[in-house]
Amino acid sequence: MFSSLVSPPPAPGTPPDERERFMRLLRTAVAERRLERLLLSKYQGSSDIERLTVRLIELRGEPALSFLWRHATKDITRNHSLEEGVVQVGQLLGEMFGQANLDTPTQEVQLRFSRKGKPLLHVAHKLPQEAGEHPLKPETSAPRAAAPSLASEASQTLEAVQAPQAANVDAIAAGHDRQKPRALSLSSPFWRELGVTHEVKGRVDLVPAMARKWKQINKFIEIFAAALRHAGLTEAGTLVRLADFGSGKGYLTFAMHDYLRSAGLAPEVEGVELRPDMVSLGNAAVQRHHLQGLRFAQGDVRERDDMRLEVMVALHACDIATDYAMHVGLRSDARIIMCAPCCHKEVRPQMRAPAALRPLLQHGIHLGQEAEMVTDSVRALLLELMGYDTQVIEFIALEHTSKNKMVLAVKRPHGVSASRKAELVQQLQEIKQFYGLRQQTLETLLIQDGHLQAA
Repeated sequence: MFSSLVSPPPAPGTPPDERERFMRLLRTAVAERRLERLLLSKYQGSSDIERLTVRLIELRGEPALSFLWRHATKDITRNHSLEEGVVQVGQLLGEMFGQANLDTPTQEVQLRFSRKGKPLLHVAHKLPQEAGEHPLKPETSAPRAAAPSLASEASQTLEAVQAPQAANVDAIAAGHDRQKPRALSLSSPFWRELGVTHEVKGRVDLVPAMARKWKQINKFIEIFAAALRHAGLTEAGTLVRLADFGSGKGYLTFAMHDYLRSAGLAPEVEGVELRPDMVSLGNAAVQRHHLQGLRFAQGDVRERDDMRLEVMVALHACDIATDYAMHVGLRSDARIIMCAPCCHKEVRPQMRAPAALRPLLQHGIHLGQEAEMVTDSVRALLLELMGYDTQVIEFIALEHTSKNKMVLAVKRPHGVSASRKAELVQQLQEIKQFYGLRQQTLETLLIQDGHLQAA
């Protein structure tokens, strides 16, 4: 049926180049329905495109390829037939994108182009799954710890808070027949306006291309529910003022508002977004469905005045915008701060590789990973210094990007002791001296507020 996708073998004596080998692997993965994800990165054009993610979906009963174009300020999804999609990928490789990563259940394949345009291919074989494991890779790795954590208690919180909603179990159609309990219901009408659901034969169903997005939304709500429990925000009628900075199209803003209402709380939720078209879209849906306690506003987290909040959320805020968002949460006396940082540009150019780490950090990719770890560790220490129980955890990324790390902080009832505060300050200074750091934005903002002393 899909023989047209599989290219004929090269003529005898003519070895295929690396680019053609990659395309043959892609065609085979598509034809055999083994494509998990194709990521095209290192964009070489002049627009604001960041990357392209390609996945197999089912569209009107037929297999198709879903192209998710990630721009700096928006996402655009286009669906193609299998043959058309594979042809388009071939045209984009080397012309528009300088790197491609192909994932199948058994292989991880990378194609990149040298500065002279030479294709370089690397194929890695995945280890066989242990008996009883699902054949696909898990989407997240839960941290292992002896004591219960916010992340590990997420599922328990769901069961406790969402028991009355057991009848509203929704099926996730990404190739599995087994139903999974979810915190949210697909029947909420606003999901249709956001493109998450559609009507099929008189019933509301999940749009196939949104299956992964729906999983991600629900995974976030699991963590959100656990944080509410730890913060003591579960009593019926409790006012929960929440700001979601960089709300975008509002998937999570609507989801959090919906969850808070279903849990019997009194939400006042505001989605803050720079793009006026997204703000208008969100407010129009709010008005049509008469959703009390939900609104969208145009604005920048750096320009927000002090506001009283119980929850501050900022996902994928770029570079130091995450620091400003955390600062808003702190000045607002928020009980919960949830941030999923994006790029980490501030610390990396400052970092001086210690002598013992120079062989490791001479590689750009390792230096970038180290800068990310150092930045988020410093943020976590600063939040703890301000009286929060803080964890850096892994959660399902909104588009399955590598940016799937969350800094989660819940305010402690009795703050932090003087001895612990002195210990944290010393740890911060040692980290800064070890890596030669001169400035970190959240620390600078706290110094300006008088909470810290300049070193």
